Amino acid sequence: MSTTQSERLRELLEPLVASQGLDLEEIAVDSVGRKRVLRVVVDSDGGADLDAIADVSRALSAKLDETDAMGEGEYTLEVGTPGAERELTEHRHYVRAVDRLVRFRLTEGGDLVARILTVDDEGVDLEVPGVKGRKATARRLAFDAIAGARVQVEFNRKDKQDKQDKQDEQDDSEMKEEEEA
Repeated sequence: MSTTQSERLRELLEPLVASQGLDLEEIAVDSVGRKRVLRVVVDSDGGADLDAIADVSRALSAKLDETDAMGEGEYTLEVGTPGAERELTEHRHYVRAVDRLVRFRLTEGGDLVARILTVDDEGVDLEVPGVKGRKATARRLAFDAIAGARVQVEFNRKDKQDKQDKQDEQDDSEMKEEEEA
């Protein structure tokens, strides 16, 4: 059985990416005119900042220079992260998406948009937002009921830290009022 160039590259580069504390999520070799572009997508549980991306990019570039994995001719190496609307395909992706709003494509048909609360080996616990003044509801979704899932971008979402900061401000003002009384 022959291996594809992407599979050979994954075998070569995955240990190097892992040694940098990152997961190799995707490898793609594309032709853009006469040039080839090697796109490498990396991530980790804590995310990958610009310094980590730069470090892994230098390490991958050095490794590729010492092998013939990309063959003859020029190519461009692009290293990045999955992006805001990442597709969830691995268990670790769901874990990393806890507290995020996700659009699920269900195996039974239809879509569901909900926030991931917890993840275990069998599935996810969700908070389904309420519609038209109704309260949010809890729902359990097994992995085998999910045909696909993609993180949704939220422009006006208040994250946990914002909520905690507001609570701290409220507590501080209440304490000041008590002291003044």
